[in-house]
Amino acid sequence: MKLSVPGRVTATAVVATVSLLAGGSIAGAAPAGQPAVAAAPDIPVANVKAHLTQLQSIATANGGNRAHGRAGYKASLDYVKAKLDAAGFTTTVQQFTSSGRTGYNLIADWPGGDTGQVVMSGSHLDSVTAGPGINDNGSGSAAVLETALAVSRAGYHPTKHLRFAWWGAEELGLVGSRYYVNRLSTTDRSRISGYLNFDMIGSPNPGYFVYDDDPAIEKTFKTYYAALGVPTEIETEGDGRSDHAPFKNAGVPVGGLFSGADYVKTAAQAAKWGGTSGLAFDRCYHSSCDTTANINDTALDRNSDAVAYAVWELSR
Repeated sequence: MKLSVPGRVTATAVVATVSLLAGGSIAGAAPAGQPAVAAAPDIPVANVKAHLTQLQSIATANGGNRAHGRAGYKASLDYVKAKLDAAGFTTTVQQFTSSGRTGYNLIADWPGGDTGQVVMSGSHLDSVTAGPGINDNGSGSAAVLETALAVSRAGYHPTKHLRFAWWGAEELGLVGSRYYVNRLSTTDRSRISGYLNFDMIGSPNPGYFVYDDDPAIEKTFKTYYAALGVPTEIETEGDGRSDHAPFKNAGVPVGGLFSGADYVKTAAQAAKWGGTSGLAFDRCYHSSCDTTANINDTALDRNSDAVAYAVWELSR
């Protein structure tokens, strides 16, 4: 996904561009007499890649994968939890059993905000047994983690309550996210104003796909990419194949991003996004070669910034 952009466009610059195009003021510079509204921060791609390096190391030290019920998964969860605990989040580990093995979800709540309006962002943390799962789905997990850490660094106090999640056993059929959703009371489900899913956002031959399940959430992501000058397409390859599905089925508004898996990039898509037509978006999908070498830095950078942009915009 090598669409050329002059220089580096940060998330903050995009917020300003979107606001000015809409006839408003730059985010963070409020009109006289009104409180300032914080702009979404730029998410340093180096930080996201550092998390991916850690997940790769964990897999390498634990039989080459981070799959459900394996030591590599639990070590991955412990790594993410330690980062969040140190940053001031309230973390909860939810335990379940699938295929005779113990699995875990990690839920992290940022103190404050209206708990009657919860903006939730999540990704699955498990890999398949065939490999370390760095694009699928270290990429989404690392971007969600770094966005959560950015919330802490900024001391962000949104109107709505922020919750982040890392799901177990997605590769076995969305087991962890189903477990979580099925145990929510009707009231607690109604309190989730939106669930954002990030599953594979650094594909090496990437596309820029946006979920179209909820108009408001979809518009948020499209606005971000329009300001970058990056065209998007509606996500269809993974519909129902990732952790947004249990939320959607329970009536929760959902949205998210995706950079492509084993489908083949068309000539038209290569013309607008760069990359190679006739080649899968991720030729290492569910394979041993899904390592830290299997990441497109530009796609990872843009999508990570888009995660933060959506979290900030939807939680104001």
